[in-house]
Amino acid sequence: MKDLTQGPIPRHVIEMAVPMAVGMLVQTLYYLVDLYFIGRLGGTALAGVSAAGNAMFIIIALTQILGVGTIALIAHAAGRKDQHEANLIFNQSLLLAALLGVGTLIAGYAWSADYLRSIAADAGTVREGTAYLYWYLPGMALQFAQVAMSSALRGTGIVKPTMVVQMLTVVLNIVLAPVLIAGWGTGRPLGAAGAGLASTVSVIAGVILLWLYFNRLEKYVAINRAMWRPQLPVWKRMLGIGLPAGGEFLLMFAFMAMIYWAIRDFGAVAQAGFGLGSRIMQAIFLPAMALAFAAPAVAGQNFGAQLADRVRHTFRWTALMSSAVMLTLTVFCQFEARLLVQGFSADPQVVDVAATFLRFISWNFVPSAVIFTCSGLFQAMGNTWPAMLSTATRVLTFVVPLVWVSQTQGFVIEDVWYLSVATVALQSGISYLLLRREFSRRLNFSMTPASA
Repeated sequence: MKDLTQGPIPRHVIEMAVPMAVGMLVQTLYYLVDLYFIGRLGGTALAGVSAAGNAMFIIIALTQILGVGTIALIAHAAGRKDQHEANLIFNQSLLLAALLGVGTLIAGYAWSADYLRSIAADAGTVREGTAYLYWYLPGMALQFAQVAMSSALRGTGIVKPTMVVQMLTVVLNIVLAPVLIAGWGTGRPLGAAGAGLASTVSVIAGVILLWLYFNRLEKYVAINRAMWRPQLPVWKRMLGIGLPAGGEFLLMFAFMAMIYWAIRDFGAVAQAGFGLGSRIMQAIFLPAMALAFAAPAVAGQNFGAQLADRVRHTFRWTALMSSAVMLTLTVFCQFEARLLVQGFSADPQVVDVAATFLRFISWNFVPSAVIFTCSGLFQAMGNTWPAMLSTATRVLTFVVPLVWVSQTQGFVIEDVWYLSVATVALQSGISYLLLRREFSRRLNFSMTPASA
C-alpha cells in the first residue's frame, strides 16, 4: 500500500497518472491497429463495429459500478489504515464481478442483434456489428474480474502492475488483430468477428496475469475465499457509490445511441465517419482521463484521513494539469484533424465526416477535462450522485433538441455537433458548481488535521 496522505499532491497525481497514461497509450495503439484493419474492410464493416462498440458503454457502466465503489471504499480503508476492511471490500468485489459477468453473457447474446437493428443504417451494418459483438462478449464478461483486481490496487495507491498487465495484453491484441481480422499467416480472414475474438483472447490473458499477481506478490489486499460469502451491507455501500457512476455511462450509451439514430438517414458513410471520429476522440481524451483516474485514490485516501485541504488541492492540481493538456490538443485538432483520421479509411467521405466531427468536438476537450476531474473527486468522497445528475442534465438538454431538429427540413449532421458542444459546456459548469457544494458539505470535519 502506498500512503498518499503525505507528500506533495501534484507528485502523487503524476506518479499515478503516468503509468495509467502509458497503459492507456498502449491501449490506444490497439484501437488504432484495430481501426486500421477494420477500415480496410470497407465502410459497412467500420460502421457495424463502431455501432456495436457503442455497447461497450453498457459494460463500462457496469464495470464503473463495481470499480468506483471498490476504489473509493478501499482508499478510505487505506487512509484509515484498516487492512481487514480493504480485504473484505476486495473479495466482495470479486464475487460481484462473477455475477455481473454471467449476466453480461446472458443479456448480450439475447439482445445484441435487436439493439443493432434499432440504430444501424442497413442490414450489412447489423451483420458486421453482430459478428463483432458475439465474439467479444466473453471478453466483456471477463472485464469485471479485471476491473475488480485493478481497482483494488488503485485504491491502495498501486498502479504499475496493472499497467504492465495492460501493456502485455494490448501487445497480444495488436499481434492477433491482423492475424484474425485480415488473415495474415492463416489465409482465413475473420473480419469483424476476428476483431472481437482478438479482444476476448487478450482479456483472458489479462485476467490470468492479474490473478497470478494477487496470488504470488500482492500483500496488502489478497484473494481470500473465506470472504466470498455474500455480505449484503458491503454490497449496499459499494453500490451506493458505484451505481450513480455506472448510471453516468448508461446515460452516455443512450447519448451515443441517439446520435447513431439521428444520423442513420445520412447512411453508413456518416455512421462510419462518426464512429471513426469518436474512436479517435476517445484516444485524445486519454491524458485527461489518466489524470482524472488518479484523483479518486489520492483524494480518497486523504478524505479517509480527514485531510480536507489535501482533497481540495487534488482537485485544483488535477483540473489544471488536465485542462492544459486538453487545450493543446484542441488547438491541434482545429488545424490538423484530417491528419488524425485519413490513414484509417480509404473512403474520402468517411474521412470528411470524421475530420469535421473532430474539429467541432475539440471545443469539448477542456470542459471534458473539468468534468472528468469533478467525477474523480465525487468518487473520492463517496458520493457519485452529483456526477450522474450533471450527465443527466447534458443528455436531457441534448436529446430533446436533437429529436426536434432531426425532424426539421434542412437538418444537417453539423447540427448534432453544435448541440454536443453546447451541452458539454453546460455540463462542465454544473459539475463544478455541484463539486463546490459537495466540498462545503463533506469536508467540514470536526477535527481536520493540518495539511502537509
